[in-house]
Amino acid sequence: MAAYPNVDIANKWARQVVLNKIPACKWIKLACERHLNDLKSSKKKEFPYKFDARLAEKKIAFIELLPHTKGEWAMKRMKLTLEPWQKFGIACTFGWVRKKDGYRRFRESYWEIPRKNGKSAIAAGVALNMFANDGEFGSEVYAGATTEKQAWEVFKPARLMALRSPDFVEAAGVLVNAGSLEIPEDGSLFETIIGDPPDGQSPHCAVIDEFHEHQTSAMYDTMQTGMGARRQPLIFTITTAGFNIEGPCYDLRVRIQEMLLGTVPDDELFGMIWTIDEGDDWTNPKVLAKANPNYGVSVYADYLESQQRRAIQSAAKQNAFKTKHLNVWVSAKSAFFNMEQWNKCKDENLKLDDFKNDACMICVDLSSKIDIAARINLFYRIIEGKIHYYSIKPRFYLPYDTVYNGEEKQVIERYQKWLNLELLTVSGDAENDLNEIAQEIIDDAINLTIKEVPYDEWGGFQIAKNIDDAGYDSIKMPKITKTFSPAMKELEAAIAAGRFHHDGNPILSWMIGNVISKTGKNETEFPDKEKSFKKIDGAVAALMGISRILTLNSNPSDDDLSSHIEKHGVRRL
Repeated sequence: MAAYPNVDIANKWARQVVLNKIPACKWIKLACERHLNDLKSSKKKEFPYKFDARLAEKKIAFIELLPHTKGEWAMKRMKLTLEPWQKFGIACTFGWVRKKDGYRRFRESYWEIPRKNGKSAIAAGVALNMFANDGEFGSEVYAGATTEKQAWEVFKPARLMALRSPDFVEAAGVLVNAGSLEIPEDGSLFETIIGDPPDGQSPHCAVIDEFHEHQTSAMYDTMQTGMGARRQPLIFTITTAGFNIEGPCYDLRVRIQEMLLGTVPDDELFGMIWTIDEGDDWTNPKVLAKANPNYGVSVYADYLESQQRRAIQSAAKQNAFKTKHLNVWVSAKSAFFNMEQWNKCKDENLKLDDFKNDACMICVDLSSKIDIAARINLFYRIIEGKIHYYSIKPRFYLPYDTVYNGEEKQVIERYQKWLNLELLTVSGDAENDLNEIAQEIIDDAINLTIKEVPYDEWGGFQIAKNIDDAGYDSIKMPKITKTFSPAMKELEAAIAAGRFHHDGNPILSWMIGNVISKTGKNETEFPDKEKSFKKIDGAVAALMGISRILTLNSNPSDDDLSSHIEKHGVRRL
């Protein structure tokens, strides 16, 4: 018999997902790939984390000692039996630790699961685990929600589990009160917390249920900032999808997606998003199992199929069905560019010195003085009649006040991290110093073959004179569909074909992933962003450069390329 049977089940399930033997969307596949890849990386000395199978097994085993509290299983007095996907989530959340001290790796764990997939039981099990089975003296655990009723959706089953587990109560010394659980010996506490909590708590764990209902991030932020005195705290968020893409839950969902895609790595964040894939037919019964991991277990197939049929027949019910049973955020728009394909275009060996003699567009988007400014060095070559693009060493600028005191709290921490990694340049105090940016472009141009400096008409004109006076051609780019639609379609095609090459700059990757499209008449495209903090300046700058390159290479065939190459110095291979 295996030493850690539950962990073996979790890892086997992850491998089957990756091999497409179990229906799952791309986000679940990416979560499994991350875990399996990290298991391999953990064997390397420089990788800072390791997977403690013993610890993961202990956490799963504890939850499976707890009784059901609802339905026929509760009536039969059966104990919880975690499904393989649940064992995977628990194993990852609790099994990964830091090599240097053995403390838990993940401080945030986000599970986005459709209704009736056993959310409350999992949340209650995690809460009791953190309350009485984590070795934390004086542990404080809170079940947080916007209303008392919602908070009790986690606390009530946890309390019932304790009441129906006398051996657990006795062994841990738990006192079961009407509205709280306590361990008097060390002062541990588990209770509900509602709405916008005041400061003062020192949570070891916060379980936030149905986070999509929260209008602000106040509770999440308060819980997170209160965890400073804890060695290995955890915010465990478990929710269905919602309608409010301006809310904090969708922001957290975006963080999970960026982490899974690798565009914004976060080693202390774990997440699973159960939904359908873009392009799936939501009316097809086959997609139900993909979005509902407990399909046929706690959520019955005939129930889901009947809800699906009702939604098909009634437009009024479609959004509710998509959101609650398929985890589709009905107000959300899809990213325009395929980020998996983008990541495959990464080439860390790209060096500016290798492109000194290649035609280069220095593309600049400076549309806001107080926000991020982007400069993309975009080279191009003609290879076998096709244009290949190369983005090398892009530069991004922000004023000091925006980095440290900006109003968009969702990105301040990200900006500061990038600044520490020398990926961002602070330019000016309250607003970007455009003269400084222009001078940097002029200085760098000495060692490059600059053909043009495309700039946006809303802000770049302020550096255009400096550029022109230095002897380079600045080109004003109107922000209209005619400029951007062909460029968007070309960039999409170039990424898919591997003709767009980039050095993996994480800020540019983040911005490319933020681009959505305003689709107009005749299927024209125009770059847009879903929320103000999801910046796309670098993508816009690159698109301006592509627009100019397309103009200069309007028909890249053997006949007309010769004269163009002679005139513009484009390398032909």
